[in-house]
Amino acid sequence: MDLIENKKNLIAHCKTLIDEKITVIQAAIDDAQQTANEYGLPKDRYDSFRAQILRKKDMFGQQLVRLIDEKNMLDKISLKKTLNAIAFGAIVKTNHQTLFIAIGLGKTQFKNDTVYVISPSVPLFHAIIGKKKGDKYSFNNTENVILDIY
Repeated sequence: MDLIENKKNLIAHCKTLIDEKITVIQAAIDDAQQTANEYGLPKDRYDSFRAQILRKKDMFGQQLVRLIDEKNMLDKISLKKTLNAIAFGAIVKTNHQTLFIAIGLGKTQFKNDTVYVISPSVPLFHAIIGKKKGDKYSFNNTENVILDIY
C-alpha cells in the first residue's frame, strides 16, 4: 500500500476515535445540563448540588474543546510527501513498535497492527526527534532501531 495513503487512513482512523470521544463527552454535557435544569434553583445558600453539576458540565466542556483542538491538529499533517527524519506527522516503525507522532491518543489498533499515537510533547518524542531510518535510540532501558519513517 502506498505510504501516503496509509498515513491518510491512519489520520482518518484517529479522527474517528476522536469523534467517538466527542459523542460521549457531548452526551455527558447534555446530561449534566439536564440534571441541573431538573433540579432547579438552589434550595438555600448552602445547597451546592446545582453548582457542582454545572462545574462538572464545564469540566466536560474543557475536555470537548481539547478534543476539537486535537482533531484540528490532525488536519495540519502534510500528506504531500514522506518524511526522512522524525518530526510531527511522522509514522515511525521500529523493531519494537509503530509510532504516529500527532496527538496523545495512546495505543490503538489499526489494520491488524498496534500503533502508539503520541503527542510531540511526550519524552519519547524528544528522545527521537530528528532521527533517521537506521538510527538507534535507547528509551526506558530498551534499545530500538528505526526501520522506517514516512
